[in-house]
Amino acid sequence: MSTSSTSKITQAMILAAGKGTRLRPLTLETPKPLVEVGGQPLIVWHIKALQAAGITDITINASWLADKLMDTLGDGTQYGVSLHWSVEDDEPLETAGGIFQALQSGRLRDEPFILVNSDIWTTYDFSQLRDYILGPDQRAHLLLIDNPEHNNGGDFAINNGLASEQAIGEADKYTFAGISVMSPRLVDGLVPGQPAALAPLLKQAMIKFQITAEVITDNWIDVGTPERLEQVNEFIESKGADNHLGM
Repeated sequence: MSTSSTSKITQAMILAAGKGTRLRPLTLETPKPLVEVGGQPLIVWHIKALQAAGITDITINASWLADKLMDTLGDGTQYGVSLHWSVEDDEPLETAGGIFQALQSGRLRDEPFILVNSDIWTTYDFSQLRDYILGPDQRAHLLLIDNPEHNNGGDFAINNGLASEQAIGEADKYTFAGISVMSPRLVDGLVPGQPAALAPLLKQAMIKFQITAEVITDNWIDVGTPERLEQVNEFIESKGADNHLGM
């Protein structure tokens, strides 16, 4: 961890603009982040977990059925946070494009932030990232998990703490957990209003040794299909997971 700055992370962004096509017909009239998991909308787990970690300044991008998402969550007062909405057109700007628009509009401040995919469920404690400090040339710190069955090949490897697209020697590749600490510098140079994915930018930065990573062992699932939605609901019911803190 770099010691180039002493500022704690005080903001987060939740990516919530996707159409959730793999969860249809559930998502034809309900935004994917509002699909219920363990008795409450999936995105609310993240909001409550961030709030419990002391992160109360949260930006959410929205596109598909954005009005329903905003009407349900409002300004975040009911959860003890401040929600800032970055609304995209009917065609989402993708991950990096959504981040860039939120920064350009000022809804997301020009400083490091915790980034969370809305379509995952996890027991990870976000307070572990609150004190994380990115180095001056560092563009992101990624959380990785052991590969689930639906992603056996993994996404990225870790070599001496640095994330890479290719594993070196006998090193394993892991799956990106959809949780990271991100520098706004990663999306510098994007074109306003033009869709752009995050993965290519991460891979370019990895070549320059600007991305670090660590493996976490917390409960985690990509709630991307009806089968995995059923799986996470069964897990929560069996474990009695706290639906107030996402723990």
